[in-house]
Amino acid sequence: MNATKKVGERFDWTLCLLLFLFFLVSIVSITSAQTSGQYMDNFALRQVVWYGIGAFIIAVAIYLEPDQYWKLSWIAFGFGILLLAFLLVAPESIAERRNGAKSWYTLPGIGSIQPAEFMKTFLILALSRLIAQHHLVNPVKTLKTDGWLFLKITVLSSIPLGLVMLQPDLGTALVFIAIILGMLLVSGISWKILIPVFTFGAAFATTIILLIIYRGEWISNFLEIDSYQLGRIYSWLDPYSSAQNDAYNLIQALTAIGSGEVTGKGFNGGEVYIPEQHTDFIFTVIGEEYGFIGASIVISLFFLLIYHLIKVALDTKTPFNAYIITGVISMMTFHVFQNIGMSIQVLPITGIPLPFISYGGSSLMGNMLAMGLVFSIRFHHKTYMFSSDRDD
Repeated sequence: MNATKKVGERFDWTLCLLLFLFFLVSIVSITSAQTSGQYMDNFALRQVVWYGIGAFIIAVAIYLEPDQYWKLSWIAFGFGILLLAFLLVAPESIAERRNGAKSWYTLPGIGSIQPAEFMKTFLILALSRLIAQHHLVNPVKTLKTDGWLFLKITVLSSIPLGLVMLQPDLGTALVFIAIILGMLLVSGISWKILIPVFTFGAAFATTIILLIIYRGEWISNFLEIDSYQLGRIYSWLDPYSSAQNDAYNLIQALTAIGSGEVTGKGFNGGEVYIPEQHTDFIFTVIGEEYGFIGASIVISLFFLLIYHLIKVALDTKTPFNAYIITGVISMMTFHVFQNIGMSIQVLPITGIPLPFISYGGSSLMGNMLAMGLVFSIRFHHKTYMFSSDRDD
């Protein structure tokens, strides 16, 4: 028997509160960042508009039930693939190349849209259905069925991953890889398969990094990596050897965060100039103006978000829903770790925004779509009397 709840009880108010707090942090931080002489536009006002559109996306997402997402998953995935594929052959008038990458559509009156940001969520949906459907068809697990599932996940994931690498956009490609790895871990595939695969992957990545450090010219010629991308690795390892070139942003970021000390310099008190501070380096604004305390609060908000998503995943008994939330957790965790890590020299600099805080319409709308899936799963969750193992 279904225990019906009121609409207000089914709505995820905790997630709503967290998103509202991220909204406040974003607007305040962007307002400070745009006071730099580099910027003439009101990015904070634009971010308010993007948040409004994101709220509408969540409202639409809640309206659809998880069963409908199951049916739409392949359509969404195919649509995303078409957008990524056409981007590579589109004329410069609608797909301008920026910083050596062709990653955005330019739409008159709207601005730039980056399809890869939406493809992250589409990939999560497709992988969730693929894994759940595989287990429905193969209720008895064997190494053969697990190997077949691994092959299907690999083939499916390689399509959007390859298209993003062709743009080329290494930062976004790393997010795709994080999503794939996270969903592999919960896919039910035997560790007899995963351990050798992960070991080989780690060894391969280590070899590439060592070759970049000691034989960068080999990697550059073989993989056709631009010199500025290699420069990011070298500047990460030894920033002060190239302070005026590749390491300029990193040194400025470290200076800004360090100068904030414990309590920061206060709102609009930033003194350290950093290019694109309202986007990828928004965390430096928080660190400089609100110090260790402010930065810790923001990081704590992300921990609360991840914790809440884990709780939602554990509450749902439907594998498809659990896989979706796992993908979202993997995406959010990597975004936060990479963005903050690059600002404090823990990781190399990549063009990955800080979720819900960095300025950017595509990034924000893509993340809000992912949150919309979580809202939908919570809103349409059904509980049954005398049973603890049934769900929608």
